[in-house]
Amino acid sequence: MSVHSTSSEFKGNAHRALADAQLQKAMGNVRVGFIDKRKAAADALPEFEALRDSAREIKNHVLSHLDLYIERYEKKVAEAGGTVHFARDATEARTLILDICKSVNAKVVTKGKSMIAEEIGINSHLEAHGLTPVETDLGEYIIQLRGEMPSHIIAPAVHVTQDQVEADFRRVHTHLKPERDLSEPASLLGEARTVLRERFLSADVGITGANFLIAETGTSVIVTNEGNGDLTQILPKVHIVLASIEKLVPTLEDVSQILRVLARSATGQDMSVYTTFSTGPRRQGDPDGPEQYHVILLDNGRSAMLGGEFEEMLRCIRCGACMNHCPVYHAIGGHAYGWVYPGPMGAVLTPSLIGVDKAGHLPNASTFCGRCESVCPMRIPLPKMMRHWREREFERNLTPATVRYGLGLWAFFARRPRLYGLATRAAIWAMGKAGSAKGRFSTLPLAGGWTKYRDFAAPEGETFQARWKRERGKA
Repeated sequence: MSVHSTSSEFKGNAHRALADAQLQKAMGNVRVGFIDKRKAAADALPEFEALRDSAREIKNHVLSHLDLYIERYEKKVAEAGGTVHFARDATEARTLILDICKSVNAKVVTKGKSMIAEEIGINSHLEAHGLTPVETDLGEYIIQLRGEMPSHIIAPAVHVTQDQVEADFRRVHTHLKPERDLSEPASLLGEARTVLRERFLSADVGITGANFLIAETGTSVIVTNEGNGDLTQILPKVHIVLASIEKLVPTLEDVSQILRVLARSATGQDMSVYTTFSTGPRRQGDPDGPEQYHVILLDNGRSAMLGGEFEEMLRCIRCGACMNHCPVYHAIGGHAYGWVYPGPMGAVLTPSLIGVDKAGHLPNASTFCGRCESVCPMRIPLPKMMRHWREREFERNLTPATVRYGLGLWAFFARRPRLYGLATRAAIWAMGKAGSAKGRFSTLPLAGGWTKYRDFAAPEGETFQARWKRERGKA
């Protein structure tokens, strides 16, 4: 682990998020801006479900033969004039990046949006060694000014309102006229573009992530809507691709299939505005491009997921659809999850990478409504894997003692059906009598987490099992 995690403080984080009026206002954009667009884009493509099946099988095949595809990819990158570096963890990845930057006496490093860069904490590492990292994605640039982590994997600043962005620009861009009009989104965008253009031209090194790495050709693929990724990798003399090992796909045909479900699932577009394929450094006769092309392949816990209960999580293509449709994410935003990856995918991936002892709250922060799995373009069974993490947490005695003893008591009765029936009938009768006056309870022993916010309905009549038996007897 490299970036400080507050996942263990999820409950407190969530309480603060629910009380944050600005955040609650901003989170309304997620509900309005993504769900309907995704549905319209999927419905307009008759073969969308078939493409999901195909994408799942492509990634399953890659994960079963990942070593072979990594070898093939490394060979093709070398043939194109680039270099592949392997990093076992965040420390090795940061060291590799810093060494490359020092080798060209870099001062300014521009960056495209990359969750792996967030995972290894590269910005603070570069700053600590005298370099200036500059986020060039608009959302990432905004949160860099604010000193925050992304709140969403495709819309990093979705938690920030327009008024907050204006205040941040006025606070930081002090070289611009104070009387300038920043009341419209277009004026904010124009100012960011003006400031970032200067950084693009002064950058010595550009770092991008990779949505996909193609083994057939040694190509890296980035998908953006702003074009900042293209400027990040074309203008500096060194381009560093930072990606995790599961980004491999076999062929150009395979990546073309997956691209057809990626943008539709993420933003409701048929395709993103820019889909950029990069293979090696600038060749003789090329009008632009970097002099050096480096790829850093990061493991950081992924190989340990292969062949296990959580391997299917490695199919994730970072579209964000799961969090766009998650009622828990809608309520609390991304920062409450306490690390790089929020929402349902983070509830599975974060414990895999930093440990269930540090992130055990996350798989418990789910209603298990199943919306995440139903919209995932790679058909990742997120609720099933969250249940697996709950089981692991329970097995290691990491759940609260009250939960463990409560489940133990329930299990004692559940293994004895007659005793269970007798106990539930007695409990229903007693609670019905106690709550008959009001028909509800405002307080209940062992149920304070519920009654603190809402009343608990008093039971009426017989138990479900008794009614089931009686109704079936009539048939």
